Amino acid sequence: MKIEIEEFLPHIRPWVENLANTFPGKQVKPQFAFWEVGHILSLILLGGTTILMNLRLLGVGLTQEPPSEIYRNLRFWQNVGVVGIIFTGILIGAANAERLYDSAAFVVKMLALLSGIILTYGASRPVAAAEGAVSTASKAWFALGTAIFLLGIWVFVTSDLINVGIYHIITAAALIVLFATPGRLRWIYLGVLIAMIVAQFVNTHILIKPDDYDHLNPVNKTWTAVFCAWIGGVAIFQLFRAGRGETGGPLTKFIAYATILVWVMGAAAGRWIAFA
Repeated sequence: MKIEIEEFLPHIRPWVENLANTFPGKQVKPQFAFWEVGHILSLILLGGTTILMNLRLLGVGLTQEPPSEIYRNLRFWQNVGVVGIIFTGILIGAANAERLYDSAAFVVKMLALLSGIILTYGASRPVAAAEGAVSTASKAWFALGTAIFLLGIWVFVTSDLINVGIYHIITAAALIVLFATPGRLRWIYLGVLIAMIVAQFVNTHILIKPDDYDHLNPVNKTWTAVFCAWIGGVAIFQLFRAGRGETGGPLTKFIAYATILVWVMGAAAGRWIAFA
């Protein structure tokens, strides 16, 4: 299964195919790598500043400063990152429009961009500015952004060739939970996670031949579900066990997790555009 723009808008193909021959695609194409580097740097800038702010909402990272102070220090650079991503994305998209038109990964990336902007500007930043307090408006934006985020994940996992990219998001979630989980639970979580990784390797590289896809595919799907259950279960347990802290309660931390992971999904989808 693949969900592409071409499936919904087949009649615009001639226009898409001609974009690389008109302004600005024609001018950008010879310097495509230059603009792509700018796109990647903008994503790094936005992702880095967003991660720092939302880790603070999780109670880790730059804990010596209140969330509102971190927000004030980072909001300009977040704005620069968003503007940079959109501006460079339009330019390199015009130069490579036909490839994106037939790409399921591009659909995921656009869903991640939309969801990321909603979660960052509608939920995460207002919550950080309010020291972790979640307003009614932030709850509404969080619900909308999360719905689009989950749609993007669904497209990711159901699209052929790119579905393994979901492991980028799972890996990021595993690392965030590791950093955000305190005390003895962190080591229990890490020990079980390592045991699961070893077990998966043995299962999919030794017990089953690497080219036996008929048996590997269902096994890998099962392991993916097991990893998600363990990582998500520990995260939820920790959120509710900690209760309401100085930076808010479980909902605040759910917002922080979602806002970090949606930008990871966008980066991961961009990585897989070359494949589908």
